[in-house]
Amino acid sequence: MPDHSPLDLLIRNQIAATGPMPVARYMDLCLTHPEHGYYRTRDPLGRDGDFITAPEVSQMFGELIGLWAASVWHAMGMPAQVRLIELGPGRGTMMADALRAIRIVPAFHEAIRVHLVETSPALRRKQSDRLADYPDVQWHDSIDDIPEGPSIILANEFFDALPVHQAVKTDSGWHERVVRLDGDALAYGEAKDPIPRFAMLLPPQVREAPPGAIFEWRPDAQIMTLARRVRDHGGAALIIDYGHLRSDAGDTFQAVARHSFTNPLRQAGLADITAHVDFQALAHAAEDIGGRVHGPVEQGAFLKALGIETRALTLMKNASPEESLAIDAALKRLTGSGTEGMGSLFKVLGISHPSIETLAALSDQGQTTASSSGEIFKR
Repeated sequence: MPDHSPLDLLIRNQIAATGPMPVARYMDLCLTHPEHGYYRTRDPLGRDGDFITAPEVSQMFGELIGLWAASVWHAMGMPAQVRLIELGPGRGTMMADALRAIRIVPAFHEAIRVHLVETSPALRRKQSDRLADYPDVQWHDSIDDIPEGPSIILANEFFDALPVHQAVKTDSGWHERVVRLDGDALAYGEAKDPIPRFAMLLPPQVREAPPGAIFEWRPDAQIMTLARRVRDHGGAALIIDYGHLRSDAGDTFQAVARHSFTNPLRQAGLADITAHVDFQALAHAAEDIGGRVHGPVEQGAFLKALGIETRALTLMKNASPEESLAIDAALKRLTGSGTEGMGSLFKVLGISHPSIETLAALSDQGQTTASSSGEIFKR
């Protein structure tokens, strides 16, 4: 592998010409540069890619999301037409599994109009192949391009890939973290001047952090767009991602290539770059614009409330011993804790129209509603 990727060279030249760039700008270039961006040039998913998402672990994940969407449709009053929107749909695996499960609710299946928000040409081709049985699927570059109307919005591992800003606390205040040149390499640095009045905007636990602490934030535009849409036109959004329940200081900026962590400042455009999602910040932004917030809860608890254990047993009934072991392993990975499990690292947040008081598996009352999915899977 060469010492520098093509995007490395472009970024180094840009920094040499205009000065250090914010971490958020660097991340955006690495992921979405029109010629060399990570998501523009490849299919990063699966065992032969760089990482595996929950829908690729097991069909159970997408099936349960589909039935969760059906429960939302009921809570909406069963409108004759509803837009089922997925942000960053990967290979289309989750949507395909969700639509297959939704067939057991024929009226909902008939009401759905599927919209996918995807900017990667490579992934759009994968999604088109995966969803070939659904000819009416529509693709968009932005959720703003989707026609208005009642909507159910799904966002699995979408927010972690949005550019994240970082600030470093020093004796003179909070300075934006930047990417600079250090000889022939890229390195972290801090902007010369502190961010004006930045500390006033921070939670108390962050404000009191020691010098050297790092705080991460993303602009509220995307979460406010989702909340505004369901507030104004009805429906709900489901956000699933890895992150923390409470805003706090910490550096989670990271890169993954071939299922291993790597240096985010090396080989730009050839590794996936992400940062953890601040679910408290998402919830506050959604509430501020008038959406009703449900959760967040841990992914393991969410999937168990939806009936994943019942679904696993149902699949095992007609499975070979090897297949049964694989189903059990997938169940543990999706719901378990620890380094190999996604159950506690990933969180689930719901946002709905104010009239929807509960969402399945995202509140005590919702968990009772969600138990019906387990009964469905016994049929």
